[in-house]
Amino acid sequence: MGVVPRSQTSAANSFNSLMRSLGSSVGAAVIGVVLAQMTATTHGHALISEGGFRVGLTIGCAVGVVAAVVSIALPRTRRVEGSAAADQPSPAPEFVKG
Repeated sequence: MGVVPRSQTSAANSFNSLMRSLGSSVGAAVIGVVLAQMTATTHGHALISEGGFRVGLTIGCAVGVVAAVVSIALPRTRRVEGSAAADQPSPAPEFVKG
């Protein structure tokens, strides 16, 4: 949030929340599919196998490593508090009369 203008903080926060929600949903769906496909049948009952959990954890670890590498590669810039650009309000939208 420190790299967006103060007037855009709420939009950046909303986008961050949306991406976190989508990531959680997609991650749960992927792990659910992996666990559902890797089952073992015992006495007529399908049970999740240990291999399914291992694959699910491996996928989670791989995604975590990729996310860490991406976050390290992002540039580090900070908004300077008290600067003229940070304290100015955003311009009002222009309406087209037609």
